[in-house]
Amino acid sequence: MDNQKFFKQHLISSLSGKGAHISFQQALEGFPLEQAGIRVENIDHTMWQLVYHIYITQKEMLEYMQTKNYTELEYPKGYWPETDTPQNKAEWERTIKEFEANQATLISMIKDQKKDIFQVIPWSKDHTYFREFLIIIDHNSYHIGQMVDLRMLLKIPVKDW
Repeated sequence: MDNQKFFKQHLISSLSGKGAHISFQQALEGFPLEQAGIRVENIDHTMWQLVYHIYITQKEMLEYMQTKNYTELEYPKGYWPETDTPQNKAEWERTIKEFEANQATLISMIKDQKKDIFQVIPWSKDHTYFREFLIIIDHNSYHIGQMVDLRMLLKIPVKDW
């Protein structure tokens, strides 16, 4: 098996919540919206803040890979919501659906047989697509782990299999 195919399979598996990873969808399954803004002692973020942060960061990294004239959001302010809770159910659901759509786009990019994942992104000096995919996987995994911890502290178990 060639390196491209091998690494692409592993990227897709990790991005999808397989192996040692739990998926974004699993971390949210059955989570009650009315608890999305609850703060827990010694946890810096609410579930809404984590959901929004994962969504916006993944969206921004996807745009960076796709757009030559990409402009980064102000860090850290641009990557976190201003409120502890979503404005309403529609905002919560839209954010989750957009995360899933962006994740599907990332997987399509990885699957693209014409895409060399080890190629430097043309408008980048030294960032490869592979590097960006790994950062997204690492970032999502870290915050999904926080989501699982938060659920447990809120006494809302999560299935991780």
